[in-house]
Amino acid sequence: MTEKSTLYLVGTPIGNLSDISERAKKVLSEVDFVAAEDTRESGRLLSCYGIRKPLVNYFEHNKKEKGEYIANRLQNGESCALITDAGMPAISDPGEDIVRLCAERGIRVSVIPGPCAAVCALALSGLSTSKFLFEGFLPVGKSERREALSELKSVKRTIIFYEAPHKLVRTLDDLFEAFGDRRLSLCRELTKLNEEVIRTTIGGAREYYAEHSPRGEYVLIMEGASDAELKAAAFWADMTVEEHVEYYLETGLSKNDSIKAAARDRGVAKSEIYNQVMIK
Repeated sequence: MTEKSTLYLVGTPIGNLSDISERAKKVLSEVDFVAAEDTRESGRLLSCYGIRKPLVNYFEHNKKEKGEYIANRLQNGESCALITDAGMPAISDPGEDIVRLCAERGIRVSVIPGPCAAVCALALSGLSTSKFLFEGFLPVGKSERREALSELKSVKRTIIFYEAPHKLVRTLDDLFEAFGDRRLSLCRELTKLNEEVIRTTIGGAREYYAEHSPRGEYVLIMEGASDAELKAAAFWADMTVEEHVEYYLETGLSKNDSIKAAARDRGVAKSEIYNQVMIK
């Protein structure tokens, strides 16, 4: 049974309606009202499970006003389920703001887990899953986007992006310019009849979508920076070993510490650096 004065974060299917949990359906049927990004879409979703509840729209452009409204109702003893158009609320949507507001007011928040497109796509990608970074949607502005991509160049973890079909080609061009031809997995229509996973490279994806129109929402999984990339981008990449050690000497480090620092940068043993330089 649901508890009063509680906000429930309820995961909903990302495509296949059978992927909702029994617990999620139970909570949705018991709460006093449901907050959703798109009340029409969410109303249709709830009707598929025979659930009828009062709906409150809560989205990016009304989150401050409606967040206060929802929090006040929760403090007055009601319960609310927060859902998104698909997947887990508070991931790439304004749900994080109402969770923060509830935390500030001492309102209980409980999670009812469900599907997440980012995690599903990562599992399907064939790329490293041990460590990853969820970036979500890139900024729209050109300079902001360039800055965001620049900050990711040295990230060794697998990186996850979301993208809309009408922006995919531009994003692939921007990724190629920033990262070169890294491995890339493109997932669309996850859990639906036309589910598709393309495991290729950024360059390969650009060639493919030069001939095919993007359709559906995409999750892009890109491999992180390799050791070779990081070395090439390092400040010392064009220095000789002697120049590299001299650089640290000029910062005030001792000879021994300068050799250690250069060895650490290059990922080699200290003895290898020592044997290549003669520091008097």
